[in-house]
Amino acid sequence: MSTDTRQLFSRGASLMALALPLILSAGLALAQVEGQPAPGGVGLPATVTDVGHDTQFFYNGILLPVITFIAISVLGLLLYVSWRFNENSNPVPSKLTHHTGLEIVWTLVPILILVFISVPSFRLLTKQVEIPEAKVTIKVTGNQWYWSYKYPEDQGGGFGFDQLMKADADLEPGDVRLLSVDNEAVVPVNEVVKLQITAADVIHSFVIPAFSIRMDAVPGRLNETWFRAEKEGVYYGQCSKICGKDHAFMPSAIRVVSREKYEEWLAEAKKKYAAAETPVKLAASEAVR
Repeated sequence: MSTDTRQLFSRGASLMALALPLILSAGLALAQVEGQPAPGGVGLPATVTDVGHDTQFFYNGILLPVITFIAISVLGLLLYVSWRFNENSNPVPSKLTHHTGLEIVWTLVPILILVFISVPSFRLLTKQVEIPEAKVTIKVTGNQWYWSYKYPEDQGGGFGFDQLMKADADLEPGDVRLLSVDNEAVVPVNEVVKLQITAADVIHSFVIPAFSIRMDAVPGRLNETWFRAEKEGVYYGQCSKICGKDHAFMPSAIRVVSREKYEEWLAEAKKKYAAAETPVKLAASEAVR
């Protein structure tokens, strides 16, 4: 292989490493639908939160180019070594056992790559974990095989409800099979919503891909996460922990509306769900003598 050919091969591999992520990202963006999966969609789903945008940039703009460059570089090196040092081209093998400079390079380069990745990674992780002051707090409890929501009284709530998947016979126009539910949770747009997540029986996992949130629901433990949706609409998710025979039929749905419509929903939900709740009364008993 001549010097010009080697240079051409090297430039081609570098261009492919840079262009492939952009081509993939452009194709994936066209395949996504906000709030629900798209038939034939590949890659990360469309997101409507600031954290979600940062997450997708971290993956598409940083991780994917680095991964692609490494993969193509290693593949090119393997092909070159296979051609340059096979038995026919190199009948007398080298007796070189080590090279200090080379060993420093192949140790230092991966470290530098990890440091390069870690800086935006830790910044993004901090943004995900640190919960800003929330306007709305909702307690979400995972059950086999449905979700329960409770809105606190000090924020205009004071009620709770269960959320179960709609049966095929109950689906209406606009509903999504295996994702639509009987009672959607409702939150206001462009406001911080804090979710307190737990479980009543086994481990579940609450996931809304469009919000870029995923949090395990563990019995006896209260985990927290947050989101701020930028667009109105209905956003679906599913339990992502195998939790029993109906794990595949445990969707979640959150509807994002304006503040005015949210206030109206709160007033209606108070009447609707407060009437459905039956307080538990314990019989009085005297101490046994």
